[in-house]
Amino acid sequence: MNEEIDFIIDSAREGMNKAIDHLVKELRTIRAGKASPAMLANVQVDYYGSATPLGQVANVNTPDARTISIQPWEKNMLQEIEKAIMNANLGFNPMNNGENIIINVPALTEERRKDLAKQAKAEAEHAKVGIRNARKEANNDIKKTDISDDMKKIAEGNIQDLTDQFTKEIDDKFTVKEKEIMTV
Repeated sequence: MNEEIDFIIDSAREGMNKAIDHLVKELRTIRAGKASPAMLANVQVDYYGSATPLGQVANVNTPDARTISIQPWEKNMLQEIEKAIMNANLGFNPMNNGENIIINVPALTEERRKDLAKQAKAEAEHAKVGIRNARKEANNDIKKTDISDDMKKIAEGNIQDLTDQFTKEIDDKFTVKEKEIMTV
């Protein structure tokens, strides 16, 4: 093909990769029954007046499948971390023992599992919209180029192949996450 078309296809691929990366990040925060530090990835702690990710003010780990342990680097941050977890509305009840914060992750009910699966499905659909937007943008850019109609058709076909490939990747990631959520 020509350089202009290659650039358009590369840009579309980059946009589609961003949609996949975002999906992976979002799916990581949806809990699937067992404790994971990623469950607290979106928790923002008020660290001396600025919102800071929890992972930057404390060590977060999972001593077992049902427990998350948070050990702040500064003891005076315990209350702030506890408050941030409550404000994040994750359904956790943090326990402060003066040294660190322990969160017992309750087993998921069937109803909660279904809700989380729906949430994962919504994230997958959101990613597919991102893929389709990248495809639309690329196809519009191809139409503006000064090449033959046959070359435009080939380029649009390549963009569609990319779209199909990335859509399948989204479906695969969702299927894995859904299975993880629904497994008791």
